[in-house]
Amino acid sequence: MSAFDPTHHLPDDLLERIRERAAVHDQENTFPQQDLDELRDAGYLSILVPRERGGAGLGLAEAAVLQQRLASAAPATALAINMHLVWTGVAKVFSDRGVPGLEFVQEGAAAGDVFAFGISEGGNDLVLFGSDTDALPQSDGGYAFTGTKIFTSLAPVWTKLGLHGLDTTSADAPKLVFAFVGRTDAVVTSDDWDTLGMRGTQSRTTRLNGAVAAPEHVVRRIDPGPNPDPIVFGIFSVFEILLASVYTGIARRGLDLAVGAAKGRRSKKTGTTYSQDPDIRWRIADMALAYDALPPQIAALAADVDERADHGARWFTLLSGLKHRAVVMAKQVVDDAMLVAGGGSYFSSNELSRLYRDVLAGMFHPSDPESAHATAASAWLGPVEG
Repeated sequence: MSAFDPTHHLPDDLLERIRERAAVHDQENTFPQQDLDELRDAGYLSILVPRERGGAGLGLAEAAVLQQRLASAAPATALAINMHLVWTGVAKVFSDRGVPGLEFVQEGAAAGDVFAFGISEGGNDLVLFGSDTDALPQSDGGYAFTGTKIFTSLAPVWTKLGLHGLDTTSADAPKLVFAFVGRTDAVVTSDDWDTLGMRGTQSRTTRLNGAVAAPEHVVRRIDPGPNPDPIVFGIFSVFEILLASVYTGIARRGLDLAVGAAKGRRSKKTGTTYSQDPDIRWRIADMALAYDALPPQIAALAADVDERADHGARWFTLLSGLKHRAVVMAKQVVDDAMLVAGGGSYFSSNELSRLYRDVLAGMFHPSDPESAHATAASAWLGPVEG
């Protein structure tokens, strides 16, 4: 097998075009439609789809590298595409483990469908383990979903929305239902995305008014609460790894910009570039030491998912910890990059200014710092008594 070449799936010229457009979408608060079109034409939406179903047949480890690369050019574009890749990644988790039910996601992605992630709900800190959305069973085996989803990235363009809701009326209720709905009059997308950063994701609020999932698009019915079902593991593993990848990509860009600034700025006091200043050298070394730890961690955990490693209950600590470390590292690296670059980085026209705002979004994605620490504490100390 030939070595994996990221430039084959994400060529340099495409990456530069995406980079050039990123500032415009941030300033205008618009969705990067041209980025999506070019990525779709390049086959990027189906990188995790098996070759036999029309995709590139890549693994999660390779997709993570590509998402780091894409995020270094346009964080909002990468984060938006992440949500589509989560579903194709979950489909890969299923097919790799012989679990049927998500073949239509793979075939749809290869055909050009855009899958959005409709899990987040305001005030629902159960996330995957519960839902305030009502899932009403239909006579044909489908479900009608009524509720509100927040942070629905790709809001203007998705063709299929993967979501969950709670069935409280069936004989075996309650059951969490995972399914996919299409765009119909029963799905209302608000134009309410006006945020500090990650503006290009257009992660708008979605209101479901009896949106129907066909029987063949009802993927899973499981008990609420922590659950070993493949849908829970698939979503959690792919989501956390790809999130860590995006924020690690932001950190890499911040580090590169800091290095460029240090080499390009010249001190009036010493007559040398700031790259010769011992304090600046220490700061950039500190940034590099922090950054260098994350790509190998991402690669190792992603490979474990691809190779079906068995970490048992430790999976959730490992995955939430990876995402948490990536975000903490990226925030610190970008903060230090601002200091290295100097006051010019404070202007909104400076790329570091945008990265500084974009990286802040990381703290709001599951697993948040509280959840990551609670998971780690339970793993090492056992559950809270009483």
